[in-house]
Amino acid sequence: MSLELWVIALGVVLMLADFLILPERRRFLAYLAIATLGTLLITKLSEGTTGTAFNGAFVEDTLAIFFKRFFLIAAMLVLFMSLEFSDRIAGGISEYYSLIAFALSGMLFAASANDFALLFVSIELITITFYVLTSYQRNRLVSLEAGVKYLIIGALSSAFLVFGIALVWGTTGKLNFTELASVAGQFETNKIFLIGVLFVLVGIGFKIAAFPFQIWVPDVYQGAPTPTTAFLAIGSKAAGFVLLLRVLFTALPDVTRHWADLLIVISGITILYGNLCALPQRNLKRLLGYSGISHAGYLLLGVAALSVTGQAALLYYLGGYLFTVAAAFLVICVVVRHLDNEDISSLAGLHRRSPLLATTMTLSMISLAGIPPMAGFFGKFLLLKAVIQQGAANHNHGYYCLAFTALVGVVISLYYYFGVIRAIYWSRNPSDLSPIPLSGAVKFTVCVCIGGMFWIGLFPSTLLDLATEAAKALTF
Repeated sequence: MSLELWVIALGVVLMLADFLILPERRRFLAYLAIATLGTLLITKLSEGTTGTAFNGAFVEDTLAIFFKRFFLIAAMLVLFMSLEFSDRIAGGISEYYSLIAFALSGMLFAASANDFALLFVSIELITITFYVLTSYQRNRLVSLEAGVKYLIIGALSSAFLVFGIALVWGTTGKLNFTELASVAGQFETNKIFLIGVLFVLVGIGFKIAAFPFQIWVPDVYQGAPTPTTAFLAIGSKAAGFVLLLRVLFTALPDVTRHWADLLIVISGITILYGNLCALPQRNLKRLLGYSGISHAGYLLLGVAALSVTGQAALLYYLGGYLFTVAAAFLVICVVVRHLDNEDISSLAGLHRRSPLLATTMTLSMISLAGIPPMAGFFGKFLLLKAVIQQGAANHNHGYYCLAFTALVGVVISLYYYFGVIRAIYWSRNPSDLSPIPLSGAVKFTVCVCIGGMFWIGLFPSTLLDLATEAAKALTF
């Protein structure tokens, strides 16, 4: 657990540094945080050491290592992004950095959660931290509104989660996932146990923004500071999926086998809901919010496939999603800083104001749409392949319907993703054509995101091998 302890210590140091460093120098604490997280990424996770702690409640396996690398990279990208946003935050910027570190620690614990107690603690650590991060711009009414909405829906989902855990423990007497898997088959017909499992999935469904638990997404994405929105879209969603995988395939594999149709329905509806609701959106962050809902549906294809192939495709897709979404929100962060306008029209003439930002946003939209050779294309291909293979193996026509629904969603998404590209290059009479100055941190982060999108799309074997090895840790 040294990695988690180091991240918590980093959060404490960043908070205490507020008392020791002059206000004009505090924003550079982000570089300290980035350097620390980069060192931890290289030193702590390059070894690939596995093991357990706390009687198996905390597990360090290939799945946990995969997600911890993911979370560390995501946090570093968000910290780079927050450098561009620091002058728009009314409160102390060092506390903002420390809250990012605390949210990261919750995600790291979630990656290793092998017990319902640790699952609940990690989710609460993530969620409570995001309550503050979402409403951090307390001088903006829309930010406070987003924080209140996230608080209400988050508290409701936590209530479902803890009540579900209580019902599962009350019927089985087990909280540890490995122990629960050995007895869960005996309770397949126990209604109280099944209701408990359903409540747990409701709580996790909130984290991944799957239908019908997605109602908080557009308002929170719009109102939260842009770096917070990016961390929600990337880190919080991935934390929800690692917990979902642990619960379904490690703790409850016998129950999950009978819930394939339910997973198919939720995945299909989530894809259609997200894509259809994104069509009329003009606010960029709301558009990406609904887009994120649809991508939760695509990721659920890997869960519904009930196979190692599907799980590996899910992990691969998340890897591409990390760099793609980070790139999109970084462009929004920089452009909004200069215009204070999140409408799609704010991108008008961006190709003349900053060719690098215009290229980055274009590549991000192409990747999200699933067009080759970007990362999103191969990710969607692997997910669809896993679903179709499972349909052929089990003679379940529901999988074919799900694959068709996913393809329809891809076609629908082309309209609003290319609407963003059209605004960049073909808007009439853009109101502002002044050049956008870019800092070294922005240029570096943009290059990392573009490189990540191309590398994962053109050379998928490395990440896919890591994803397959990580998926094998699940005992399904």
